[in-house]
Amino acid sequence: MQKLIEELTREPKIAYFSMEIGVHNDIPTYSGGLGVLAGDTIRSGADLKLPMVAVTLMSRKGYFTQEIDSEGKQIEHAAVWDPADHMKLLPYRVTVQIEGKDVQVQAWLYNVKSLTGGSIPVFFLDTNLPANTPENREITAHLYGGDKAYRLKQEIVLGLGGVRMLHEMEFDIKKYHMNEGHASFLLLELLNRFKKPIEDVWDEKLVWDKRSVKNLCVFTTHTPVEAGHDKFPYDLVLKTMGEIVPLSLLQDLAGKDGLNMTLLALNLSRYINGVAKKHGEVSKSMFPGYEIYAITNGVHSFTWTCDSFKKLYDEYLPGWANEPELFVRIGRIPDEKLWNAHAEAKQHLITYVREQTDVELSPDVLTLGFARRATAYKRADLLFRDLERFEKIGTGKLQIVYAGKAHPHDMPGKQLIQNIFNYKEKLKDKIKIVYLQNYNMETALKIVSGVDVWLNTPLRPLEASGTSGMKATHNGVMNFSVLDGWWIEGHIEGFTGWSIGPAPQELTPGADADARDAEDLYYKLEHLLIPLYRNERHTWVRMMQNAIGKNAYYFNSHRMMRRYVTEAYIR
Repeated sequence: MQKLIEELTREPKIAYFSMEIGVHNDIPTYSGGLGVLAGDTIRSGADLKLPMVAVTLMSRKGYFTQEIDSEGKQIEHAAVWDPADHMKLLPYRVTVQIEGKDVQVQAWLYNVKSLTGGSIPVFFLDTNLPANTPENREITAHLYGGDKAYRLKQEIVLGLGGVRMLHEMEFDIKKYHMNEGHASFLLLELLNRFKKPIEDVWDEKLVWDKRSVKNLCVFTTHTPVEAGHDKFPYDLVLKTMGEIVPLSLLQDLAGKDGLNMTLLALNLSRYINGVAKKHGEVSKSMFPGYEIYAITNGVHSFTWTCDSFKKLYDEYLPGWANEPELFVRIGRIPDEKLWNAHAEAKQHLITYVREQTDVELSPDVLTLGFARRATAYKRADLLFRDLERFEKIGTGKLQIVYAGKAHPHDMPGKQLIQNIFNYKEKLKDKIKIVYLQNYNMETALKIVSGVDVWLNTPLRPLEASGTSGMKATHNGVMNFSVLDGWWIEGHIEGFTGWSIGPAPQELTPGADADARDAEDLYYKLEHLLIPLYRNERHTWVRMMQNAIGKNAYYFNSHRMMRRYVTEAYIR
């Protein structure tokens, strides 16, 4: 083990901190887009042989396993798994103070290995040690579980414990990259490592070298949604973690009225970015006075390409997996072979749907996919705003595959799932609708590759990026989406896919958005998408090519990571 750590610590590293990381379908330490993106970041880092390490939480009971009953009610179960089946327990221990008690933290090692020979270690922090109290052993049990106090304890373990663990293992860290504000407490640990005494004629004082900390730190903010920015009252902070740094200093950096984790990161990071060009603009309006750049997200091409398309790309675009720029040569692939690869992926989805739901979808009917976190602003039920009109448009011509989890405390999100079940029942003899339970990485690949069109209807401008649509493009599936997040950059109307609603001008949601967007959605479904699918196979296949050659070509995590290296890491 010592030899392994010596090998890992041989050269300076970028330390990537994320509350959740999706490294494998059977390791349930992710809830959705943020964690899966983190996994793609690390996979591309390994492919490109970047000098990185990653730090996250163990989440021993996962996010949750989702069960949906016959009425659409979501039931959550703990995701039972054993870390020993997937990773190695390391002999290192560090301590953090929580509510005046020492809490020991251990680390498990999972290596993300690439066929290129690259490898990135991921350290999963875990408080489930006999030395800790039963309550503190549960700190790293549930991803995004519990109340504010529980979340605060988790973020102490991630930020303070993570830096201490890397220091204990003697890593030389040249940059700390915070993937969202959950990891911002690492800044407090760094402040204490860079504090120094100065003497004046009256007294000896301590000075915190904020400039040195700032030069080490990169911060990526992921959402314009208020709930995505963690805030804690100072009385809770003082009770839980004490004065890691003087309260006056913390208030200067994280806000006077409460500890804002995003504000803390903004004030102590040299490089700050949003995750799409539009999101960069929205973030500047949310946090005026800060220089905020934009690096549009991408997805890991090899991970998010289904088997039938992998075989096709291997034959006609050798080297595509580590050089996604080769997708620009998509015209080499004969139309018939492209269509047949899609038909094979669609049949795999149809088989899976039948096994899970007993519903038999048709391979010849235009199939829409909508799979993502179930929360109100995603507007999963916009399709049913005018039920009579939708029934008229779609009867016998459309079928829809839904999936997605609602946060256990998100009652409107849970209600959204029930609403879709109600609409499913009302339309059961006209339009086939299925809702697949327990959405995960494995299910996601089946859906993004097996549907014909990827539907996305967020309330503008609350979609920071949205990566599921990028996964669809790797499998020749076009997007039909509101112009928000990445789709503003990837959309060419009638060429790479279709827009829903007007051009993206808003910095706050418009009052008439639902009616306006639903009207455009219905019109284009009836007059563009359905007729094109049914009557113009040649044009449809040409659009599939465009989605791959224009979208997958650019919206991949290899391009994203090269930009992080040149714009954020070597500054």
